[in-house]
Amino acid sequence: MRSRLVSRRHAALRLWQATLVTSIGGGWLRTAQAQVDKLTITGLAEARLRSFEEMVRPYVQSQTLTKEAVTLSLPMLADNGHMVPLSLKIDSPMTEEAHITHVYLLSQRNPVPLMAKFVLGPWSGRADLSTRVRLSGNQSVIALARRSDGSFIYDAQEVVVTEAACVDNG
Repeated sequence: MRSRLVSRRHAALRLWQATLVTSIGGGWLRTAQAQVDKLTITGLAEARLRSFEEMVRPYVQSQTLTKEAVTLSLPMLADNGHMVPLSLKIDSPMTEEAHITHVYLLSQRNPVPLMAKFVLGPWSGRADLSTRVRLSGNQSVIALARRSDGSFIYDAQEVVVTEAACVDNG
């Protein structure tokens, strides 16, 4: 059953990539395609509990990372992992000189750790987000924000999920 799930998602990914090639021309697509295959398809096969370092390393690399100025709000107990409310507030002036450029929502246990990526800038006015996410089991959720100077700030929160999502055929 897992191979059918991976194959179906792999086929959907290939269709998306083919559409991208025809609409953009695909000059840079070969390297991006290899990265997507590596992260997405491999990630689907291993829905395991990841360490904090393992989750943030691909984004932070050698930049500084501090736990400040980010407030992540999730319920401590989520009855349904299919629609967990999440809100995020980042204390940033959001001016041209100092603003948040990207926000990454990372899941410790989901098959694909990157749940969402938001691109922000001074035009955003403020760095507040609200959404719903799918979570698979008890885990830590990390909100990782990249500042315009290249440094990273974050907040993490534990959540207990009674009915897991991300493990079905969808």
